[in-house]
Amino acid sequence: MSTIAQIKIPATYMRGGTSKGVFFNLTDLPQEAQVAGQARDNLLLRVIGSPDPYGKQTDGMGGATSSTSKTVILSKSEQADHDVDYLFGQVAIDKPFVDWSGNCGNLTAAVGSFAISNGLVDKSRIPQNGIAVVRIWQANISKTIIAHVPMVNGEVQETGDFELDGVTFPAAEVLVDFLAPADADAAMFPTGNVVDELVLPQSIAEFSAKEISSANSSIKATMINAGIPTIFVNAADIGYVGNELQDEINNDEGALAFFEMLRAHGAVKMGLIDHIDEAQARQHTPKIAFVSPPSDYTSSSGKAISAADIDLQVRALSMGKLHHAMMGTAAVAIGTAAAVEGTLVNLAAGGKPRTSVVFGHPSGTLKVGAQASEDNGNWQVDKASMSRSARVLMEGWVRIPGDSF
Repeated sequence: MSTIAQIKIPATYMRGGTSKGVFFNLTDLPQEAQVAGQARDNLLLRVIGSPDPYGKQTDGMGGATSSTSKTVILSKSEQADHDVDYLFGQVAIDKPFVDWSGNCGNLTAAVGSFAISNGLVDKSRIPQNGIAVVRIWQANISKTIIAHVPMVNGEVQETGDFELDGVTFPAAEVLVDFLAPADADAAMFPTGNVVDELVLPQSIAEFSAKEISSANSSIKATMINAGIPTIFVNAADIGYVGNELQDEINNDEGALAFFEMLRAHGAVKMGLIDHIDEAQARQHTPKIAFVSPPSDYTSSSGKAISAADIDLQVRALSMGKLHHAMMGTAAVAIGTAAAVEGTLVNLAAGGKPRTSVVFGHPSGTLKVGAQASEDNGNWQVDKASMSRSARVLMEGWVRIPGDSF
């Protein structure tokens, strides 16, 4: 029996958008965990409470969902014209695995607040009152993000009347700009097409508990690198209306297996992995989502969503489960794809050129803006923007056994 004492690590528990996670200042971590590697991964796994075969993360800070099994490490930026370096780790719930392959757009809304409150932003850049513009270097994907953080009397303003579907209480609005979210050195559409055919070894009819008439194993898909690598398919092509809530998807193990098969084959087609077997070690990316034209539905909170108030519907999966709202980075992908005529997202929204869309998700609606342009067949987007909110939930120390890492 181990009798090694627990250690204390300064940490802040924060909500950002519709996610929450444990935030660390890099220099507060034990020396071994200040660099990438197994020690860091092991430390974060123990903090969150993974791997947990019970799927509850009871012995850690995680909340047993993809939205609440997250960690963030911040430091003064080493990049020119940036304030803070932001590294995101998505912690698996039932596996000993931390995925560093992508960003969390929701928690991005909390990065600026943490950076200001923890002295990572030069004081000359922080107004006493007004908006602090925090320049974030997203280290996972080497991208610049700008957070517009409201300030009152020299302190971050967290309370306010901005309402975000998927978050119970109102808070202060934080505008987040994702600059050039598509990689300039790689194709925004990695296959060169805005719509592809994904050939699958099995159809959804062979997986799902639902009665699905279509036995198609060839699925139309829009695959895009913007915000986060994302695969979009039509809801109707896989037997759904597009206004489904979490339980209808997450209680259907066959459907979840189908979505994972679809995600794995799409990842190969996008060039993210060489073989479908590698998808298990890359759970955070790509995301898989299905789209449909607007319809009336009732959100998970009981709020009535009118088809007249939205441009399209999107349902997205994260870490193998349907997300309760929408991942921020996936929202960037939605906004970007909507701006490009002919994508499945654009067609679901009516097929017109767009600089913004309002889409329905399980918890309500979200507006995201993006401007895309084409140059000799190559698509690029300059900026995607959305409003989120953030709040400190708890700060102090997190404790883990001293031999955890």
